[in-house]
Amino acid sequence: MPNSTHQPRGHERLRADAEERLRQGSAPPTRGWTLSADALELLHRLASTPDSAGEALKLLHELQTHQVELDLQYGQLEANEQELVQERDRYKTLFDFAPTGYFTLGLDGRVTEANLAGAELLGVARDSLVGHTVTSFLAPESRPTVADLLKELAAGRGHASCEVRCAGGGGGLRPFHLAAALSASGDTVLMIASPAYRSPGV
Repeated sequence: MPNSTHQPRGHERLRADAEERLRQGSAPPTRGWTLSADALELLHRLASTPDSAGEALKLLHELQTHQVELDLQYGQLEANEQELVQERDRYKTLFDFAPTGYFTLGLDGRVTEANLAGAELLGVARDSLVGHTVTSFLAPESRPTVADLLKELAAGRGHASCEVRCAGGGGGLRPFHLAAALSASGDTVLMIASPAYRSPGV
């Protein structure tokens, strides 16, 4: 088991960083925070008496160090938030422009999100998908198949797949493959759609 005495805890590392920055004069700019009137009054009272002047200096140093700690924490939170935003945007781009159709559905089969490939596969605009059941875009004979698939998932089956057909734009029935799974939260269906290529004559 590691000896914790050799590894300063997070607060101790933050304090050490703050004190080092104060010594080097490289503390981050304040965020507009100032000492309160009570703190200033206490400092003035301590500094006005020779016996307590040392205590005033210690208190001032403590307040300065604490302010730098807060500034460092705030800066780290800003950096973390920016990193999360960039990661979210990256995954959104990957989702939107993936070559395979991706959908998220409610347990009732209504589309909550779809990527561009999924909309193209169904032959409709992406904005036309959200809020409608995925079965409404399929050929009539395929709708019961997908309805059964959704029931299986809602009943606790981990994943399921099926072959369906769509009468999207361009005319003719196009076959494609659906694979679906229930999300970890159990309230969302994750679905992948891809064209079902068949050998000539089959």
